[in-house]
Amino acid sequence: MDFISILTAILTLMAGIGVFLVACTMMSSNLESAASRRLKQLFSHTGNNKLIGVGIGTLGTAAIQSSGAVTVMVIGFVNVGIMSLTQAATIIYGANIGTTVTAQLVALGLSGSNSLSTTVLFAAFAGIGAFMMLFAKSDAWKKTGGILTGFGMLFVGLSMMANAMDEFAALDSVKLFLASIRNPLLLVLLGTIITAIIQSSSVMTSIAITMVVTGLIALDQGIYLTMGSNIGSCVVAIIAGMTSGVAAKRTAMIHLLFNVLGVVLFLCAALALSLVTAGVWSFGTIFEHLFPSAPQLQLAMFHTVFNVTTMLVALPLTNALVNLACRIIKDQPAKDTNEPHLYFLDPQMLRTPVVAIRQLKAEVENMAKLALQNYQRSIHNVTALDDSERDEFNRTEDQLNYLNRELVHYALLLSNNQLSEFDHQYLVSTIRTVSDLERIGDYAKNIIEYADSLRQQEVRFSDYALKEIDQMNTLISRLYDAAMQAYHKMDMTALGLANQIEDEVDQLTDEMERNHIQRLALGICKPQAGTEYISLAQNSERVADHLINVAKTIRDLQ
Repeated sequence: MDFISILTAILTLMAGIGVFLVACTMMSSNLESAASRRLKQLFSHTGNNKLIGVGIGTLGTAAIQSSGAVTVMVIGFVNVGIMSLTQAATIIYGANIGTTVTAQLVALGLSGSNSLSTTVLFAAFAGIGAFMMLFAKSDAWKKTGGILTGFGMLFVGLSMMANAMDEFAALDSVKLFLASIRNPLLLVLLGTIITAIIQSSSVMTSIAITMVVTGLIALDQGIYLTMGSNIGSCVVAIIAGMTSGVAAKRTAMIHLLFNVLGVVLFLCAALALSLVTAGVWSFGTIFEHLFPSAPQLQLAMFHTVFNVTTMLVALPLTNALVNLACRIIKDQPAKDTNEPHLYFLDPQMLRTPVVAIRQLKAEVENMAKLALQNYQRSIHNVTALDDSERDEFNRTEDQLNYLNRELVHYALLLSNNQLSEFDHQYLVSTIRTVSDLERIGDYAKNIIEYADSLRQQEVRFSDYALKEIDQMNTLISRLYDAAMQAYHKMDMTALGLANQIEDEVDQLTDEMERNHIQRLALGICKPQAGTEYISLAQNSERVADHLINVAKTIRDLQ
């Protein structure tokens, strides 16, 4: 075999890995986009039953073909308190089982008397899907085409890797070098490092399967490489956890501990088996007897057995794993929250749009809460002429301005992903919503300025005026509750109630203006306070307008 042939084999292998990685990403993103709403519903049903958590993790990963994406979703949910560490642990167990589906698909593709026949059959889906993406008009059909294209490209990449492996298998020097790597710990470490670099245990397992099928490595070597890939797959979770809170870091640690537990367990079992049988039996010989003449199935089935067995061992130890993770990742001192910051989002969540959109909604709802708090502070300031909360008001106003910029930027970044039509429409509405909420903060700032003016003139509103302002504040609070219920739960009944309250705000605004003019004529209210009072009523009415705008966004999402 000459130099050109060797170089061609290396380049073919690299191309095959590249196509396989792109296919995994393409299929995962389209499946995730198509199933985003169902995934949100699925994860919301996570209860305290550990088996349910395992089932949800398995189904979720099998559905979107990415244990990394599911793990990052779980970290996102834990980070904002939606999910406990125990619930997260069980879903991670299931995610490891769900990721074995890819290995089974690869084994299926390499099955048959002609190793490429099934591969070519499945690879044809890439062309079918590409035509669907090109000519389909509906978003659903385009995503289906993307799924089929990704599925087909898996086998195109697999075929290229298999061809490259065949070339290497003809080289005695390569076979002798690989045959010399027999140390289980070294093989596990090698599998860990390669998986950490490519950030895909599915690709590492698929490479190991093709190497076993072409005779480049023995089954036992493939088994240890696959075990190492489970540890290497934790890199995605660790990266996601590093930029998040303590709970997220603990979730990533649980993922690592779980996979290390499985590898240690099977390494000890392999050592015991070798000692008892004097080296005659190993995991490789067991699976060769169970699935004779099918090396691709032997390794794929070991991968499944490994993850299922590890889950069965870890399930009763879940609380111990959680406690150990808490001991390793200790509570951190509370950070100074005076500086503007995001509460629920971080850049890593962009890897999993399903989680990012849910967390973006949480940020919007929190922004609405901050806006209302500043409005209420301004009302207290202008009615009691109490300026004691001015520093807190200014900090919240800075936070609102910061959130307005950051959430719009985040929504634009998210919109670059493949999303469902619902999620796309939500992002469009979010850009309008954060602008509405920022304007509420601006009107609260106006009211604060009216309070400053009253203090400078040494005048106050009359008791009649204060009573009307209190009525307005009550209506605004009720409107906020109804609007946010409509926004959070997509509740059209709550939207109807919000519209009724907003009409009451309009009526009260008119009454406040008429009554104030009458009081001025009777000398009950001082002329110096007249302009500020009318402006306050109008600003409050505009606050109500922006709140109702937020609630009305759900009509575009039905």
